[in-house]
Amino acid sequence: MNLDEILHKENLSKEEIVFLLNLTDKNDQQFLFDRADEVRSKYCGNEVHLRGIIELSNYCEQNCIYCGLREDNKKLQRYRMTPEEIIETAHVISNLGIYTVVLQSGEDHQFDTAMIAYIIYEIKQKAELAVTLSLGERGFDEYRSWKMAGADRYLLKHETANPKLYSIYHNKQRLDDRLAHLKFLKEIGYQIGSGNMIGLPLQTVEDIADDILFCKELDLDMAAFGPFISSPETPYRSKSAGDVDLTLRVMAVGRIVLKQVHIPATTALATLDDAGRIKGLNVGANIIMPDLTPSPYRERYQIYPDRKCINDNPLNCKGCLQLQIESIGRKISNSRGDSMKIGEHSRA
Repeated sequence: MNLDEILHKENLSKEEIVFLLNLTDKNDQQFLFDRADEVRSKYCGNEVHLRGIIELSNYCEQNCIYCGLREDNKKLQRYRMTPEEIIETAHVISNLGIYTVVLQSGEDHQFDTAMIAYIIYEIKQKAELAVTLSLGERGFDEYRSWKMAGADRYLLKHETANPKLYSIYHNKQRLDDRLAHLKFLKEIGYQIGSGNMIGLPLQTVEDIADDILFCKELDLDMAAFGPFISSPETPYRSKSAGDVDLTLRVMAVGRIVLKQVHIPATTALATLDDAGRIKGLNVGANIIMPDLTPSPYRERYQIYPDRKCINDNPLNCKGCLQLQIESIGRKISNSRGDSMKIGEHSRA
């Protein structure tokens, strides 16, 4: 296959995506990364959007085989933030000049429909913020209620588009159900995000290619590609972490295939490689999602151990990121960073 020709095609086949993901020559990889950066510049410009994450609960009713929050992890010290703490943290994020707040948790129905709606409404009343929800699979009526309360976006990663692997990783849950939730969220006006995990046991490069095509099929507003990191209180405790170079290739190919989507340089990537965020921004990413959960909660949200910046003061986060971002000639955005497809699809 001709690398230059593939990198400049409008649409790539699965075979061509696999070819790009398998590149091992450093010069070829750099050619891929440079092309992804060009595509990012064309569709996203030079702004980097920050999304401030609040991890409001580490309780989870699911038992996903890779996740440290899984219900069977009896060693994890569980917590729930109060609605008032969450709302106050959102205002701190707004005062830092970050214009999106991500409310994230395990699947915890103690945070019921009314409580989440109240939190969303209060945040929106007191700050000019976009609100992203990352609360797992919830009821369709709940999604409607939260949209009416003011929620703007929903992040629901699929992790793998291989139905057999999905049922293994998620204890017999079904990929079709996850797909139905994402489609419904999109239908009722959410900007939607999904994405995969790279380096999960049993996963092949062909599976990853399918993940990228799955993201294209869903017509996502944001696509997150991050490496697997094992967690000690899970069945995958002894498995190796995802490969950083492969993760960067996935992000680059994702940018070339998906074009006009937001792609984050993930915390997991930064955890495996101190320069991971900058490397991610240089291969197509245009989003960073700093954890701004206050102590003592942030240390207990242990999806995997030793997360990047876990012991840092969240109030210093933006200044640190700004230095990194400006060092590569980019700048932090002063906008909410809504979907780049809103005009195209007339979505709110």
